[in-house]
Amino acid sequence: MAKLTLSIDAMGGDNAPQMVVEGVEASLERFSDVKFLLFGDQAQLKPLLERHPNAKAVSEIRHTADIVTNEEKPGTALRGGRNSSMRLAIDAVGSGDADGVISAGNTGALMAMAKFVLKTLPGIDRPAIATYYPTLRGESVMLDLGANVECDAENLVQFAVMGEVFARNVLGLEQPSIGILNVGAEGLKGNEAVKKAALTLQTTQLPIKFYGFVEGDDIGAGTVDVVVTDGFTGNIALKTAEGTAKLFGVFLKEALTSTPMARFGALMARRALKAFKMRVDPRRYNGAMFLGLNGVCIKSHGGTDAVGFANAIHVAVELITNSLNEHIKKDYAKLSADTPFLKEAVAGE
Repeated sequence: MAKLTLSIDAMGGDNAPQMVVEGVEASLERFSDVKFLLFGDQAQLKPLLERHPNAKAVSEIRHTADIVTNEEKPGTALRGGRNSSMRLAIDAVGSGDADGVISAGNTGALMAMAKFVLKTLPGIDRPAIATYYPTLRGESVMLDLGANVECDAENLVQFAVMGEVFARNVLGLEQPSIGILNVGAEGLKGNEAVKKAALTLQTTQLPIKFYGFVEGDDIGAGTVDVVVTDGFTGNIALKTAEGTAKLFGVFLKEALTSTPMARFGALMARRALKAFKMRVDPRRYNGAMFLGLNGVCIKSHGGTDAVGFANAIHVAVELITNSLNEHIKKDYAKLSADTPFLKEAVAGE
């Protein structure tokens, strides 16, 4: 297999570029045959690479002083950020210099730029951020996680189809179940977008297994394999889960260090506690993909550390080596050919 090349927005993220370089270094423990193009300020990146020789050996700096800030609006970033680290990293995928791009920067700007440069798959209006989610039954797929704050019924139906393809090809599920996140499981609840999307998925000839509406507690329970929602709700649900996991960890630590007997019990159970900590560590699930793009684009959590960024690199390598985009293209084309165009289905035509 040819050596993979990943382009990195080295200036994206709360703790960039140090976190990025350290993440590249950490990723080499799993992937030694990957080359990195680091887009960013050479004056900052060069000293960091000197301190991380393994990362330096597989990295090439492509200098730019321009960055996209977290506060920048997507439209502004798209028009004025042509020489930014984010845009140039995406351009590398568009030109074929890199096989995938990773950024921990501004989500809206990344979406706008990636969609402009890489384009979308036929029939897809908006790419959606999708990632794995730990559940009591294993793992599920959840989308959208922040790329599209406002969605109509058509977008939700498209997310459902892409999520189903993702679950089959990545999680290996023969017939994944799909649920739409709502304020209740009853059919009369929710806004018009979720009601119309649910009706479409119930009546369409698409060969998918639609469960119906699911609520917030169904996410962790693993009631369905694919959870579909708009980016506003999905992002809040994801951040709430991450915050709850951290809070639980703090409470557990306090309880296990509160008395000498508790500390002794913690010492005896240290292996089990270590396994528990790893299982709920959100860094293990860092690295979400924009589904629906003609290219691999990974969004890392902006506040992650080197461990989390290394996992985002892991996600990119896995998706590229398993040709996920090709599976999505083929499967979505087949589904679209076998059924009326999704826009017409949602419109009720």
